[in-house]
Amino acid sequence: MFDDKDSWSDFCSSQLILIKKMLISLGVGERLREERERLGKNQTDFGASAGVSRGTQKAYELESSSPDIRYLSGLQELGVDVHYVLTGSRVDTDLNNLSDVEMAVLGHLRQMAEADRNVLLRTASAFAGAASLEGAKGHN
Repeated sequence: MFDDKDSWSDFCSSQLILIKKMLISLGVGERLREERERLGKNQTDFGASAGVSRGTQKAYELESSSPDIRYLSGLQELGVDVHYVLTGSRVDTDLNNLSDVEMAVLGHLRQMAEADRNVLLRTASAFAGAASLEGAKGHN
């Protein structure tokens, strides 16, 4: 809250810091460190590979600063699971691990017209949303 004891610039600065911290998802820094260590890099080398200084890398890992899109794109090129860093969940992108059902669905998908693919995507999204709601109800 702004009062007479604070200058306007101090107040604005403190509000910007608060907003910036709100934009950083909890755990991003820890997951970023995990990925850095998984790749066997120190903060200096990892940061340089993604286009930032060691200090910036450290700030990202401490969650005192939020990474930008150029940095995240650089991480992607290094083999970092950016989806995991940002969300905390890993996505299995290894096509060799597809089940028979997944392979069949993918095969049919590739044979469909674009409009039909979009219908299938909306349908799959609706089913997935309903499943996650049912899962949430089961935990309450």
